[in-house]
Amino acid sequence: MKIIPFYKNERQIIKKAIDGNREAQRVLYAKHAPKMLSVCRQYIKDTHFAEDVMIQGFVKMFNHLESFKFQGSFEGWVRRIMIRESISFLRKQQFVVYDDHIFEDNQPNFSEVVSDLDTEHIQRLIDALPQGYKMVFVLYTVEGYKHQEIAELLDITESTSKSQLFKARKMLQEQLQQQNIIGYGTR
Repeated sequence: MKIIPFYKNERQIIKKAIDGNREAQRVLYAKHAPKMLSVCRQYIKDTHFAEDVMIQGFVKMFNHLESFKFQGSFEGWVRRIMIRESISFLRKQQFVVYDDHIFEDNQPNFSEVVSDLDTEHIQRLIDALPQGYKMVFVLYTVEGYKHQEIAELLDITESTSKSQLFKARKMLQEQLQQQNIIGYGTR
């Protein structure tokens, strides 16, 4: 028996999903859910809450699917929905606290320190950051947002965004240095 593909490309799948085709919606969900759960998990420490937020994000995506204009990547469009849903969840939980200390220019080079660490360990370190630091760090470092975009998205000032990023990097570097000392038994 020859297997016939459901649709040839994502554009066709999206158009069918817009028309309410449940199988097309299932295909979109199955294709994008693992990556989108990962996006939500970067912001939300508890996997169960991250799954809930991801599902809410997919509901929102399917409700507004007709607004996708096929300009740019569909995955990027869905990713932005998941980021906004994650931030909205955290705001509702009132976990986010920002402080407005002055940004300092001497930022540590975080990328050199973490090159040998596994992803799970890095995620645990990021999860240990205060929520405000964590959100700015992930938006800037992982998602590639600029400080101006982060400020608009989180309703903070650019200088607060810069300050939060600096403090997050500094805290991560201190955690890594402390673990390195403990790991080598010199403490």
